[in-house]
Amino acid sequence: MEGKSPVYYQDVEKCVDDVISKVGKEIVFGLPLGLGKANEFANALYRRAKEDSSIQLVICTALSLEKPSGSSDLEQKFLGPFVERLFDGYVELDYMKDLRKKTIPDNIEIREFYAKAGAYINVDHAQMNYISSNYTHAWRDSIDNGVNVVAQIVCKKEIDGETVYSMSCNPEVSLDIVPALREQEAQGRKVVVIAQVNQNLPFMYGDAVVKGDVFDAIIDAPKYTSRLFGAPKMSITTPDYMIGMYASTLIKDNGTLQIGIGSLGDALCYGLRMRHTQNAEYKKFINDTGMLGKFGNVIDRIGGINTFKDGITGSTEMLVDGYLYLLESGVVKRKTYNNVPLQRLLNEKKITDKVTPKTLELLIEEGAVRSVLNKEDFDFLTEFGIFKEGLSFENKIIKNGEVEISADLSDSNNMDQVISSCLGSTLKNDILIHGGFFLGPEGFYKMLNDMSEEERKKIFMTSVLNVNQLYGNNPYYSEELKCLQRRDGRFVNACLMVTLSGAVVSDGLENGQVVSGVGGQYNFVSQAHALPDGRSILMCKGVRGAGKSAASNIVFNYGHTTIPRHLRDFVITEYGIADLRGKMDKEVIAQLLNITDSRFQEELLEQAKKARKIPADYIIPDQFKNNTPERLEADIASFKEKGFFEPFPFGTDFTPEELVIGKSLKWLKAQMTEGLSKVSSLGKAMTIRTIPETAKPYLERLNLDKPGSAKERMMQKLVIYALTSTGSI
Repeated sequence: MEGKSPVYYQDVEKCVDDVISKVGKEIVFGLPLGLGKANEFANALYRRAKEDSSIQLVICTALSLEKPSGSSDLEQKFLGPFVERLFDGYVELDYMKDLRKKTIPDNIEIREFYAKAGAYINVDHAQMNYISSNYTHAWRDSIDNGVNVVAQIVCKKEIDGETVYSMSCNPEVSLDIVPALREQEAQGRKVVVIAQVNQNLPFMYGDAVVKGDVFDAIIDAPKYTSRLFGAPKMSITTPDYMIGMYASTLIKDNGTLQIGIGSLGDALCYGLRMRHTQNAEYKKFINDTGMLGKFGNVIDRIGGINTFKDGITGSTEMLVDGYLYLLESGVVKRKTYNNVPLQRLLNEKKITDKVTPKTLELLIEEGAVRSVLNKEDFDFLTEFGIFKEGLSFENKIIKNGEVEISADLSDSNNMDQVISSCLGSTLKNDILIHGGFFLGPEGFYKMLNDMSEEERKKIFMTSVLNVNQLYGNNPYYSEELKCLQRRDGRFVNACLMVTLSGAVVSDGLENGQVVSGVGGQYNFVSQAHALPDGRSILMCKGVRGAGKSAASNIVFNYGHTTIPRHLRDFVITEYGIADLRGKMDKEVIAQLLNITDSRFQEELLEQAKKARKIPADYIIPDQFKNNTPERLEADIASFKEKGFFEPFPFGTDFTPEELVIGKSLKWLKAQMTEGLSKVSSLGKAMTIRTIPETAKPYLERLNLDKPGSAKERMMQKLVIYALTSTGSI
């Protein structure tokens, strides 16, 4: 591992041997967030540390993925076959198994800066070792934690006779941490950078493509092309859809979109697709549900409800599968280019992507190229398609076959010759989406793999420092360039709670328990405020729980915040839009009360009055006093009857039977959380004496068609009761 060329391995155990031999037994091991972890190598290193207590192993990472598991016997019966089907062949992380069993050895520590929402509640090791960090600081904080070994999965491809590698799903931190490690190496520190080849990964382009000499070790054997982790899609509920539809009205044509993972992001993508491809029905929904009547002014000013004539571009930390559906439907079609003068001319509509003589003339006028071209100018004009392929440049002469033209374009004759014989037809190397990492269902990876090379090259995978902020990284991606590319940026993210002052809770509880992590949310909120025409949009479900356990997610105050109130901007719940930027506190409170569930409005208003933050005689307008789940269901019902707003509009890994069972079990779980409802449910379920014929396929799927114990007989009755109560049978 001492040379500049990588050492190739067929076996992870041998690679572990050499890593320990090089860096010693104090290892701080960095793994990418989510999908990009080199699980087989990570497991081999973890096992070695378990076997040898003299090895001190620290694992620095985020979002360690786990197979879904049920919290009850009934849920486990439901999830068992589903998990087996979806994850057969996926190599689980051994350290996560031990974390769940609370058997992490004393010589091993796991430090993470982001987790699946709620995954680590009351998991002491994870809570104590959590690192709160902006995503843009993850590489820096990993270095500060002493990382000396990093590993991730990659895929490979031969391009122009050379084998190159794509960091594919996770270039976002690696592109920054590897150069930092190389700087330390130059000062004498022992470090190892490892690639593990998995050819199931889509070969992604942009900055993700690197040469083999980036790595010290490349583990490349067919047995390590294992199944990728496919994150199952979550169903989209009525509140999700309402939030997504509201958010879709704030996205501006010819603008920029950032979205995150989850059902709220999916609902937004659905709304945008409906707006563009079924505009008449979209407008009818926006009008019939009162969205336009209540919030028309802000919609007209910030976004719109018409189809996307120019389209939008994506600039996102996480590339979610929703972007591919927006690509397919023609919503995402605004082209961007990694060049300031070119992007500026396009923004100002002085040129289009069709190459004309004016294109070249304006580039000279802007100083993008010199009037007497040099090799750098020639390469730029060729790279972006202003010059056609097949030309060459030597000694200030442009050669087009046998024709030679002087590169002095200040001479009108030379310019005429270049225009007549050298210009291309359309600009090249356009980018439709800038992305940092991706994770999603298996179908998403298949969609990426099935794309043509030309289509996939329009998705530019890059550093988190590039997509998440405007400044402080590679000068090739200058602040000026990013401002031009991200015009009318709309940065849409989800949160848990919003206080009446406009502060936002997204990652933790007031007792210190970490729910997920800051991730890139603060970065995007800050970026939205920094861009001259950017806006932050935070989506928050107005209510959590149901029945007596229902609680408002709009709260008067909270003992933990993620986004401070001075960065308040748009907040959306299922009941509407609150435009908070630059507003007085009393206006912020009034707007948030307007989008609060009506069961909690008056109590919150009284708290605000008691704190003297709103006039004592303030009354919530009547048009906002009917914020109830029942009203939402009534608003959306006629559209559901027409086939809109299905639970899984972008597909699902569940079978039709599993969808029915899942819906019924979700209903049953909600019933069982209520004291009296639980007693009532159990009582009614126990009166069931016969098995309806229509219930048998569902019972067979749960292996409850022939119960073998009293416990299973009770579960069988509960399932029949749930199926009946939800109208499934």
